[in-house]
Amino acid sequence: MRLLLLVSAFNGLTQRIWDELKDRGHDVAVEFALDERTICDGVLQAQPDLILCPYLKERVPTEVWTKWRTVIIHPGPIGDRGPSSLDWAITEGAPAWGVTALQAVEEMDAGPIWAHREFSLPAEPMRKSTLYTGPVADAAVACALEVVERAADPDFRPVPLASAPRPIPDTRERPLMKQAERAFDWGDQAADIVRRIRAADGFPGVRTELAGEAVSAFDAHLGEGTGTPGEIIGRQDGYLLVAAGEGAVWLGHLRRRGGVKLPAATVLADHLDRVPQRTDGPAEISYRRRGQVGELTFRFYNGAAGVDQCRRLRRELHRAARQDTTVLVLRGGDDVFCNGIHLNEISAAADPAAQAWENIKAINLVCRELIEAAEEQVTIAAFSGNAGAGGVMLGLGADVVAARAGVVLNPYYDMGLYGSELHSYALPRRIGVERADKLLNECLPIGAGTAARLGLVDLTGPGNPAEFDAWLSDLAQQYAEPGTWRDIRAARKPVPRPLDYHETLELAEMAQDIFDDRSGFHAARESFVRKVAPSATPPRLATHRR
Repeated sequence: MRLLLLVSAFNGLTQRIWDELKDRGHDVAVEFALDERTICDGVLQAQPDLILCPYLKERVPTEVWTKWRTVIIHPGPIGDRGPSSLDWAITEGAPAWGVTALQAVEEMDAGPIWAHREFSLPAEPMRKSTLYTGPVADAAVACALEVVERAADPDFRPVPLASAPRPIPDTRERPLMKQAERAFDWGDQAADIVRRIRAADGFPGVRTELAGEAVSAFDAHLGEGTGTPGEIIGRQDGYLLVAAGEGAVWLGHLRRRGGVKLPAATVLADHLDRVPQRTDGPAEISYRRRGQVGELTFRFYNGAAGVDQCRRLRRELHRAARQDTTVLVLRGGDDVFCNGIHLNEISAAADPAAQAWENIKAINLVCRELIEAAEEQVTIAAFSGNAGAGGVMLGLGADVVAARAGVVLNPYYDMGLYGSELHSYALPRRIGVERADKLLNECLPIGAGTAARLGLVDLTGPGNPAEFDAWLSDLAQQYAEPGTWRDIRAARKPVPRPLDYHETLELAEMAQDIFDDRSGFHAARESFVRKVAPSATPPRLATHRR
């Protein structure tokens, strides 16, 4: 079919649906919903058989939905309406939730139903961003595929909302959740505070006051400790521990009004002289051993690897590679593996260029550490979540690359940077020079299945995170068998040029991008961290335009 994705941004969910549909042979284009006139002109030029809206904050113009079948993918069950669906579900502790595909009509979220999916929610509240990239994305993809299949059936008729069954009761229209509904008091129980912050994670956060400063809070975890409610009683890496009325809360990220989201300890650095160091906070990097297999997991918020994080990860990689194990697994969290350097920290630095340079050099050392770990062990990189730019290149340095089904990779650089992370070594080594150049120049996302067909990924595992964990554990044990790991080590090809060669050439290009700003890195970075809306649909996505 000739499909058009009408979206507010080409986010992870949109990319995944785009990839899934193209993988099934459909002709798929994207149109950014910039304004009513642009939308109408874009649809007119695309002439789609069907319009899908997997991530759309704007209203579909009447001129569009009355002439073209237009289906909205709403992140809520049948009967749920409003722009803060997931926020309310997490805040109120809903035991189950869903996704609904409904036809666009005059009234928002009130059209007839094309498809729906439901899923259970854990008792412990998920971060909104994790819920969105996990269960919601899985359900949204299933709905989108069903909609496209039904659109090809001339006898199909969507079910009117009023007569549609409601698998999840008590669904209704809810307003935009404002800060007044999100607010908490530090005298509240820690668990309640964590739930409210997680319901706002990603965006917009919850406004509060710490050390006399007004901030928005993100990335909350339960902690242990006592003190005056609202008092900062501990710190670990970038996290701060804040006393609550009952228990304590670890906060990973804060944002001052008008600023960008940064590690909490960075934002309040001037107030921490007497705050003690702790060792019982959230583990960004952890290591576990099972027989001859060592597994190093790193969970960086939003996949951004800052200078300090890279240095700690390199240190732990070095230590793990020198254990007396035969297999080393490097994996990220369930929602994200890594997205490369920390653009927010770079933007907030007194000298952004100098900070970017230090960050690039630091992440390069991580990439080198993984590549050189092969001298000691068989290495497996597991894309347990989405990855982009340098985060993809980092994983490609391993002997074996595995990916969870449904993961989306963006194996290119589009921020006004030539790119480093030893990509000129790792990428052609896997897929050849011509394919590597094509990936880097096309600047298009690829799903795990496409990545496997290209040779970028060796193996794909189950999409369910728990099932993937078990599959990955079994896979690592198989590679730990004496015959298997010896065969892999024997099959390694000699490196034609030393890693220093690749890094030197890459850094020479990066120096011009970072310090001379030859390709617009400064403006692109600021637009990204400030969430500036795009001014046009990228030509690479608008394939239907004449």
